[in-house]
Amino acid sequence: MTADQLPVAVVGAGPIGLTTALGLAHYGVPFVLLEEDAVLSSDTKAGTTLSRTLEIWNRYGCVEEILAAALRIDEIGDIDRATNTPRASVQLAELVNDTQFPFVINLPQQKMEPILAAALPQPVLTRHRLTSFEVRDDRVVLQLDTPDGPRELEASHLLACDGGRSKIRDALGVNVVGETLPERYMLIDVVVDLDVSNARDYPYLAYFADRSEWMVLIRQPDNWRFLFPLGPGAEPPGDEDLLVKVKQFIGEVDRIELLGSVVYNVHHRVAEQWAVDRKVFLMGDAAHLITPMWALGLNTGALDASNLPWRLAWVLRGWADASLLDGYEQEQRPVAVNGSGEMAEAARKYMSHQRGAVTASGSDWATAYTRTLLGVRLDVTGEGDWSMVATTAEPPAVRAGDRAPDLALQGPGGRVTIHDLCRGSFVALYFTDVRRRPEVPVNDSPALKHYAISRWDAPHDSGLRDRALFDPGSIATNRYGVPPESVVLVRPDGHIAAVAPLRAGVAAELYRGVTGREVP
Repeated sequence: MTADQLPVAVVGAGPIGLTTALGLAHYGVPFVLLEEDAVLSSDTKAGTTLSRTLEIWNRYGCVEEILAAALRIDEIGDIDRATNTPRASVQLAELVNDTQFPFVINLPQQKMEPILAAALPQPVLTRHRLTSFEVRDDRVVLQLDTPDGPRELEASHLLACDGGRSKIRDALGVNVVGETLPERYMLIDVVVDLDVSNARDYPYLAYFADRSEWMVLIRQPDNWRFLFPLGPGAEPPGDEDLLVKVKQFIGEVDRIELLGSVVYNVHHRVAEQWAVDRKVFLMGDAAHLITPMWALGLNTGALDASNLPWRLAWVLRGWADASLLDGYEQEQRPVAVNGSGEMAEAARKYMSHQRGAVTASGSDWATAYTRTLLGVRLDVTGEGDWSMVATTAEPPAVRAGDRAPDLALQGPGGRVTIHDLCRGSFVALYFTDVRRRPEVPVNDSPALKHYAISRWDAPHDSGLRDRALFDPGSIATNRYGVPPESVVLVRPDGHIAAVAPLRAGVAAELYRGVTGREVP
């Protein structure tokens, strides 16, 4: 086979490997998903998924099943333990004009993973252990141990989603820098009635800050989860002591049952290199281990699984130069090193009233936008211009690198959202006045679509009805905030590639600047 006919090999079927495989399937890229264990994980792990990850799963076609199993939350509580009084809850309803998902969800990882796996077009290959690999000019050759004996597999690319102890990363000789904190976290699941007999009215996701011992309370679909720190060298409490500790936060209850617990180390460690020869890529925990405060562990990995699959699809189709793959590390590594990592560490200090704690971002909207990872702006130009934190009182005008706000518009066939438009292609949005018959190219390429956005519905004799989107009240136009007669180029991952004045051929020119190729 030629390299573009070979599958992409994804190693590791945790949430990031599964999401990456879903992304490859969404873009029509052949893949194999390899997992060395016999079954998916059953450990007590991550439980909260943020809005940006829900947008990614929506693009990949599996969010409805996730939402059906999850508990939705429109408020993130912030409570001072000493006084048992709220500090400043995060109100996610502030995001109703920014996303289809103005909420976060609670769903244990061990229940999430089977849903993601069931959405794949082909099964996970369990009991397939990677023993070695060789990077050749146009492919990667993998040696596997399988239930049927040794097997050789040729792949166009190798994606390492094999966790914090990544064997692929070690085989590449890539260093990991950062630290493992002396403090550890303990996570426990309990069955207790805090809704009726022992009503507490806590938010479904609440952070209890305290100088001596903070705690996170998480309402799962059918139980409650508690997360708290263990001091350096401290032994995990026994079952009875755990229940006593829980009651120190929630008070006496008539019945409580411990379901399970896990202790894990706390890291801020990032690989120094995320890609080798444009053939092997580190993703998720293999690339970055982030303190799991504010749900920044799994959800930061989901950003990796959003960024890389569309790039591989464009390169393998011949729609982009291979240099497009370089943007993955350029954009995602700063987010992990100086974004999620530092934000999570500052949040940890905030919980224990230490110096260096995070403070409010500037407004209720900005805080909600930041905490849901909707505020991530990627370094799309390579100039170091990126951010994770929204700081303005009101939404600012969009810029290159921003996640495109996902507003509803009215198309020829009814309601459509901006993220719907870019599910499988680049999209050029022409903010214009359709009454003046602007020059908007026809949609004759699968790689780049064109749509005019106007508060005026396109007249039937305008020639624009098939590619004009009605924006009643200029809601979307005002939210984007770009000057009149502007073009906004949105990438398939929902991030803005460029903003430019409207002129003939500008969208094709911007596309060429991103991909290195002409529009096919």
